[in-house]
Amino acid sequence: MLLLLSPLRAFEIVRKNKSNLLLDEVTFDNIEDGLSLQMLHLGSYDEESQTFEIMNAFLEENQLKRTSLTHREIYLSEFRKVEKAKLKTVLRYPVKKSD
Repeated sequence: MLLLLSPLRAFEIVRKNKSNLLLDEVTFDNIEDGLSLQMLHLGSYDEESQTFEIMNAFLEENQLKRTSLTHREIYLSEFRKVEKAKLKTVLRYPVKKSD
C-alpha cells in the first residue's frame, strides 16, 4: 500500500522519531523559478559539466540567456544505492529571452 504524506506531515513524523537540533531551522516555502532551462543528467555527478555544455549550446541556439550563475540540482536517485552510471539528476537554471 502506497501512503502519500504532505511534506509537513512527513516532517512532523521525522521530528517525533528523530532527534536532530537542526530540525527547528527547517522551513517550507514555495519557490517560483520563472522561465528556466532544465535537463536530466544521467551518470556521475563528476560529469555534469557535459550536460551543462549541451544546455549552454541550447541557450545560444534559442536566443536565451542565463539570469544567474546559480543553478539547482534535483537528485532523483539515491547515490548510495544506485551505481554512478545510472544516477539521475535534474539540472536547472533561470533564463530569459535575449535582447
